[in-house]
Amino acid sequence: MTKWVLSFGDGSAEGRADMKNLLGGKGANLAEMSNLGLPVPPGFTITTEVCTYYYDHDHSYPPELNDQVRAAVARVGELVGAGFGDAANPLLVSVRSGARASMPGMMDTVLNLGLNDETVEGLANSAGGDRRFALDSYRRFIQMYGDVVLRVDHAAFEDILEGVKDTRGVSLDNELSVEDLEQIVSLFKEEVERETGQPFPQDPEAQLWGAIGAVFSSWMNDRARTYRRLHDIPASWGTAVNVQAMVFGNMGETSATGVAFTRDPSTGEKVFFGEYLINAQGEDVVAGIRTPQLLTKASRERSGEDKPSLEEAMPAVFAELERVYQALETHYRDMQDIEFTVQRGKLWMLQTRSGKRTSRAALKIAVDMVDEGLITEAEAILRVEPSSLDQLLHPTLDPEAVRDVIARGLPASPGAASGKIVFTADDAERLAKLGDKVILVREETSPEDIHGMHAAEGILTSRGGMTSHAAVVARGMGRPCVSGAGHIRIDYRKGEMSVLGRVFNAGDVITIDGAAGEVMAGAVATIQPELSGDFGRLMVWADGHRRMKVRANAETPADARTAREFGAEGIGLCRTEHMFFEDDRILAVREMILSDREKGRRAALEKILPMQRQDFVELFGIMTGLPVTIRLLDPPLHEFLPKSDEDIQAVADVMDADPEHMRRRASELHEFNPMLGHRGCRLGISYPEIYEMQARAIFEAVAEVKRDAGETVTPEIMIPLAATRREIDILKALIDRVAAEVAQASGLELHYLVGTMIELPRAALRAGEIAESAAFFSFGTNDLTQTTFGISRDDSASFLDDYIEQGVFEKDPFVSLDRDGVGELVQIAAERGRKTRPDIKLGICGEHGGDPSSIAFCEEVGLDYVSCSPFRVPIARLAAAQAAIREK
Repeated sequence: MTKWVLSFGDGSAEGRADMKNLLGGKGANLAEMSNLGLPVPPGFTITTEVCTYYYDHDHSYPPELNDQVRAAVARVGELVGAGFGDAANPLLVSVRSGARASMPGMMDTVLNLGLNDETVEGLANSAGGDRRFALDSYRRFIQMYGDVVLRVDHAAFEDILEGVKDTRGVSLDNELSVEDLEQIVSLFKEEVERETGQPFPQDPEAQLWGAIGAVFSSWMNDRARTYRRLHDIPASWGTAVNVQAMVFGNMGETSATGVAFTRDPSTGEKVFFGEYLINAQGEDVVAGIRTPQLLTKASRERSGEDKPSLEEAMPAVFAELERVYQALETHYRDMQDIEFTVQRGKLWMLQTRSGKRTSRAALKIAVDMVDEGLITEAEAILRVEPSSLDQLLHPTLDPEAVRDVIARGLPASPGAASGKIVFTADDAERLAKLGDKVILVREETSPEDIHGMHAAEGILTSRGGMTSHAAVVARGMGRPCVSGAGHIRIDYRKGEMSVLGRVFNAGDVITIDGAAGEVMAGAVATIQPELSGDFGRLMVWADGHRRMKVRANAETPADARTAREFGAEGIGLCRTEHMFFEDDRILAVREMILSDREKGRRAALEKILPMQRQDFVELFGIMTGLPVTIRLLDPPLHEFLPKSDEDIQAVADVMDADPEHMRRRASELHEFNPMLGHRGCRLGISYPEIYEMQARAIFEAVAEVKRDAGETVTPEIMIPLAATRREIDILKALIDRVAAEVAQASGLELHYLVGTMIELPRAALRAGEIAESAAFFSFGTNDLTQTTFGISRDDSASFLDDYIEQGVFEKDPFVSLDRDGVGELVQIAAERGRKTRPDIKLGICGEHGGDPSSIAFCEEVGLDYVSCSPFRVPIARLAAAQAAIREK
């Protein structure tokens, strides 16, 4: 019989930390903490396999599950000395999700489950007659269960709660009296019955199965799907469900709840960092409803807070918490994010997991742990998410710039961003799609805001602490965030925020500094970051472990210099057509295209030659000693054609031609499907003078650099869009002829390679034959993906989301390489090319060259290099190192 339920608690567990795929991250770590003898409330985990079964069997469960859950609940009751549904001494449980990858706040949770009109009295008696505590727990349960399971609008409960508080003249939940809570419980139950047509469920077992179903169902809610898409988490993984005996942080002044990190998740500094609330439950801390207090005396003093830290308020509890966190970090050998509850002076551990951290913190923690002897260099390389380096590669606020600081909050996630104020996640997403930079301003964020947080440049909240939803999610996304800016007042209805008499409307520009916790009016100047210190050390380690080279896609001197600064080992794709669009040469290019005689085209090309030659002289000078792969003209000619009457007249004047004739000629060159039209090597076949000019510009630049600087340059000349060997042969003969002419004229020996870009399925399949003439292959996976799928990258946005949503594609194939189709063509081409030419050079130069998942595939296939945009070079270096380590 399949075991669908695994228990933990009382110093032992049926699971372990390495069973994350089955138990989810939370369940595996609860089991591990239990095995370590830490104080963990007993409970059990319903495995991820049940989630798969649930969705495969129309939201039903395995037949054995009911008995296994009932037995596990009974075991928990025995361990804590209470009974599930026992009116005199009730066992209450929490029901939480737990996917194998951390998805903070994306799925549903229910606390205090097992309460009803009878057991609430038993809870009060077992708590020494504390009816206020019992009623507070009951109103929380009704609200949470009503929202999560019964789908009653969360705001309806909040309105009732706020209404009673206003009537009583109190502002905080813990200021409500027993009579107030009795009224709230009654009003909550009335709201449930009004909205659902049924009384609030009183049967604890029915409550439990309702909560279990809600958690499994939340795996496919909108925010969870969005989060998975943003973080490349497969839907097939599913979630586990963790059912655990409740411990209570809301049992008075000797009880508390908190969230802590074993190191600072923003800076990586080795300091115990976190927040807590006295007389509260865990949701209060992360929801930002009350401003939490700091854990340590040192952090309280640094921040200027006057409320006592946990270290001061509960020194014995704090000492035990310190012992536990040090044990957990040593055991897991990573910075931990822990959740804890103190129930009447006793510490209970509710969760540990590898903590979300900023990119800068991830670097520091990884490097520090190598220095501390906790992990190896290889492990440090694997600890840093390559794409997170993006946070370090972009500007920060100029310290010399004038700042009009209007408010201060908590430095929740470092980095700086300017943008237009928006007050809703939907507006953030809409304006970002239009190209606007926006700052999402909220009282507090919730998991429903995930899409807007991703679209925004930064996030500002008026409530919440360093461990609030906004702070945790922003750090994970690499978005700057200022939270808990308490002087800011937000009026969603008017679309404005006010602070100390100043009013800012939606659309006004503000700047936030997530490192300083400052909010400023207007845009503030930025400076480029310096990539040294921990970043430099990790990159040195990465370079020592990776096998593949990393090049950059670059054609301008600025891009080439940036690429070299970021550690590029050459240029893997120089798109020469980008050079043709410059203002000082587009007229000559149009003259060349619109000429209907070779003589006219050559005359125009003579004007372009010196400019193209100078382009290559600059690139070769910057990339001294490194390979430069130059793609000959690729796009359809109509992309260069004049469209306005003014542009047509300008070309006609230069060519001394009739504008109407020019217009007719431009019309003749128009193509209905230009992506598959007269472009790439087809241009070279039809108009060999174009490629002849480009080859001459390349070789004359090589000769000039060699003559003036004494540097030997070996350009790699790439023929685009070839489908046959014959195309390569024709154009290679042209290139060889021009090289010989330049060599003879300069008196210098020229070294070069001629290869091709593999971007057509036929080229991949006939790679063995093509390799007889081509010295290298560069996989142009942008077009190879388009031609393999028959999908236009430029036009697919209207339906790709539907394909991903319905599981046709797991990921956007233009972002992450399709291994099964496009990847197999790459593998076939590599194998057949090597069979013909064992020393053939193989690389990838499409956008996939900067995608860590695609880079891992390139390592598996054994490509020699990847090429990506200059700013993604560090990402590719780290991803290539990780791929090499994993392959070993």
